[in-house]
Amino acid sequence: MLSVFCFDRLAVTVRDMYFIDPDPIPGQEGAERGVRVELRLVEPQPWRGSIYAAQKLVVDTALLRVDLFESIERGPGSKDRMHHHPTMADNEPGDRVFDEAIVAEPLGWLRERLADPLALLAAAGVPGLADYEESAAELTASLPYVVEAVGTNLDRVRAGELALTRTRGT
Repeated sequence: MLSVFCFDRLAVTVRDMYFIDPDPIPGQEGAERGVRVELRLVEPQPWRGSIYAAQKLVVDTALLRVDLFESIERGPGSKDRMHHHPTMADNEPGDRVFDEAIVAEPLGWLRERLADPLALLAAAGVPGLADYEESAAELTASLPYVVEAVGTNLDRVRAGELALTRTRGT
């Protein structure tokens, strides 16, 4: 299931994943399941139609990725594959970064990581930060809902309700 939280110019995507890394680092072989969270930019689109017309939304450029994954082999609750990609270039993730703080408290770590969206945008080199101030404030105010959705999806993955087969495109 893919959920998208849009805040005008920013979005957070939450997706259950069943993933097999085609080029795993040693010790990371085999399938993994969990929830992927990405901070993305919403690309402005020209207005179309009347003031009543539905408008096109384009959730595109990914700035960071958090993968709350667990190996199939070790099972639900193992937290053995939880990592993040603090940098992304042209939507491609940088190396996996393993952080014991994610394993200790995944949802708290995520909440803290997303708490200052403007700092994340600045770190990603996004120009015109002032254009994102309102969206960043909306995201920050909505963090409890975003984190709750991540937690619910992670619980559903662990219960065997989501991420049952390889995610399309992986």
